[in-house]
Amino acid sequence: MKSFFITNINVGDELENEPFLIQDSILRETKDGRPYLLGTLRDNTGQIAFVYWDIPPYAESWVATGSAVLITGRAVRYKDALQITITDMNRNLEPTLADLLPASRRPRAEMLDELTEQVASLGEPWQSLVAHLLLDEAFLREFADAPAARNMHHAYIGGLMEHTLSMAKLANMLAEHYPFVNRNLLLAGTLLHDMGKAIEYDISKSFSFSEDGRLVGHIIRAVVMVEKAAAELGNFPKTSCAIWYTSLLPIMARKNGAPRGAQNVGSNFAAPDRFARQPRAGLF
Repeated sequence: MKSFFITNINVGDELENEPFLIQDSILRETKDGRPYLLGTLRDNTGQIAFVYWDIPPYAESWVATGSAVLITGRAVRYKDALQITITDMNRNLEPTLADLLPASRRPRAEMLDELTEQVASLGEPWQSLVAHLLLDEAFLREFADAPAARNMHHAYIGGLMEHTLSMAKLANMLAEHYPFVNRNLLLAGTLLHDMGKAIEYDISKSFSFSEDGRLVGHIIRAVVMVEKAAAELGNFPKTSCAIWYTSLLPIMARKNGAPRGAQNVGSNFAAPDRFARQPRAGLF
């Protein structure tokens, strides 16, 4: 059980086998060749610097960013900042991530219920597609735990689901305001647009990137997932292509240097009306 949280640590506090995550670390040597470790520890209340003099080989061999550790040491003040001088460090094989990582203030069960309701509000065939992807039991666990980002918005456990539900509310408002917008398509794309982040981030390693996140990224991963699900369900060629477009909007905006603020909502959503007034069928 965790006894000290970072926001409550004071100079002189003695820590014994206290659980933390290593946010970052770097191995260095003293002038006489002795190894030591510098870095930052984190828990769900914040971050604190640390130094581990004469780090033993058994710790040096496995310590890395994102490692769950048990720390023994003392809180000291160094250059007007609080830090932990570590005397012993061991692996934490059964970490309680809720103590070590920030989490959404919204109850998990409440958000899961809201997500299920949003999916159920979709018409077919969008409802089947989104349910096949998001409500899959194994994937839903990862989706519900994932952050929406590492450091920017919703950077905490449950942040991805909270962000998705917030965007879903906006999508419903926009669909009501713009009658030419296909609500089913807009809401389906909104619910799926960031789902690749459930695979992109590894919450067991302090919100670090997974191998898939480094090599593929959440946008392309989402596109691949939609394509695969559409193929498994069948009869989704046009719908899935339109949702791919929705998933790719963030990267298109960055490529074109377009700001993504609320001031662009009107212009961005009014544009499809021009196509809707033309004889050919459009995405919306």
